[in-house]
Amino acid sequence: MFSTDIIIIGAGIAGLAAGCYAQMNGYRTQIFELHDQPGGLCTAWERKGYVFDGCLYYLFGSGSGQPFHQMWEELGAVQGRQFVHHDEFMRIVEPSGKTLIVYSDPDRLEQEMTRLSPADSEAIADLCAGIRAFTRFDLSLLRQKPKALMGTADWVHLSLKLLPFVGSLARWGRISAQEFAQEFQDPFLRRAIPQMFAWTSIPVMVGMSLLAYAHNKNAGFPMGGSLDFARAIERRYLELGGEIHYCSQVERILVKNDRAFGVRLYNNQEYYARRIISACDGRGTIFDLLGGRYVDRQLKRLYNDRLPTYSQLQVSLGINRDLKDTPHWVTYLLDRPVTIAGEERYKIDVRHYCFDPSLAPAGKSVAIVTLSTPYDYWQRIYGRSIYNAEQIQESGILIDWLDRVYPGIKADIEYVDVATPLSYERYTGNWQGSNCGWLLTKQTLWLAIAGIRKTLPGLDNFYAIGQWVEPGGSVPVVAMSGRNIMQQICHEDEKEFVATKPG
Repeated sequence: MFSTDIIIIGAGIAGLAAGCYAQMNGYRTQIFELHDQPGGLCTAWERKGYVFDGCLYYLFGSGSGQPFHQMWEELGAVQGRQFVHHDEFMRIVEPSGKTLIVYSDPDRLEQEMTRLSPADSEAIADLCAGIRAFTRFDLSLLRQKPKALMGTADWVHLSLKLLPFVGSLARWGRISAQEFAQEFQDPFLRRAIPQMFAWTSIPVMVGMSLLAYAHNKNAGFPMGGSLDFARAIERRYLELGGEIHYCSQVERILVKNDRAFGVRLYNNQEYYARRIISACDGRGTIFDLLGGRYVDRQLKRLYNDRLPTYSQLQVSLGINRDLKDTPHWVTYLLDRPVTIAGEERYKIDVRHYCFDPSLAPAGKSVAIVTLSTPYDYWQRIYGRSIYNAEQIQESGILIDWLDRVYPGIKADIEYVDVATPLSYERYTGNWQGSNCGWLLTKQTLWLAIAGIRKTLPGLDNFYAIGQWVEPGGSVPVVAMSGRNIMQQICHEDEKEFVATKPG
């Protein structure tokens, strides 16, 4: 009856990683993907010679011998790949021109911030001491083995590794960037510090870890961009003997006697396997593919209490101008707000990719503006003519603003691409177009550390992996999710888990 050992739903990074490790361990697998290319949210798209990247701007594991690097070697993603490591992580600029250069080197960062506000030297020293501490912290320790398989010796080993960082984790895991900024006297730093990391509610320890890894040359940008990175893992999977069905959206997970045994596609074809792994949207899997039959109080609370998610508007620009002599990432603070998608915005992020010449024609540039945006705003107008008009209007507002910051750039723009939360939802199936699953905040940090269980109550032969069971998402964490599930399956089958490198 079974056509294969394991069916994997979704060819994103988690699904591809699970497929690779399954094939390494002798399991026959098939992946079913609704899109026509791999990567899921780790993607990019080409328009008129420009490549617009929708995911990676840094990757944990880019440094040889550093945390997560071995996993990327096993997945064939880093061999022969160049990485760009920025000493200057980003800049934050207020309308007067006052600028904070966020260096990845904590010594340089401390000097820069103290120059701006000597009165805040104590808080600045505290921040930079935390970054120095996290340069020695191995984030992958929390994901190297499934919690369900950890014995007493494993817990003792993990505890000893974490012991030197207990104080830092307790201190910086319970305070957000926005809250920490209020400890500063300088008005500019109070506005700037929450913008140093991805979102203002992020736990400070997560931002510290990012700068620490950037300083260690372990958070570089992979040359070629996100889709090229994903295709490398796809090649590894196919070389291991795996099979991918593209443009094959799963309609239903087949269940009999509370045991998952296959999938039915929207074209009514059915495929059968001894195990099913969902590496796609968590809510869609539980409530659509399985009809909401296998839930408990915790799962209902996760999806009904509306834990924070992150939806974004991305305006990508192909520009007939070389921006390589300008900072690659700038957050502009605004005194007068710009209204975008019904909300007043007091800051705008601008990033360019001139450090990777493969993403734009010679002498030209790709620049991207991203904003958090409410999913409901776009959902209300989707499918109506106003939806396209709204995309044009919002991108026009941002371009007019950019023309004041980069004089004359409006005339140099050759292509404009707009991705809303509905774009992400349509192409990846992710609930509310969230590009990181549950947003990582101090309230959800405990979920990120503990993880969400990878099985459903009352259902056998089914597993879930990816960003919806690993709060905070991130490319290395979801790849590790795929690795861990195969460790668990090998344990269930009393097989030794094997991880190999190409060649």
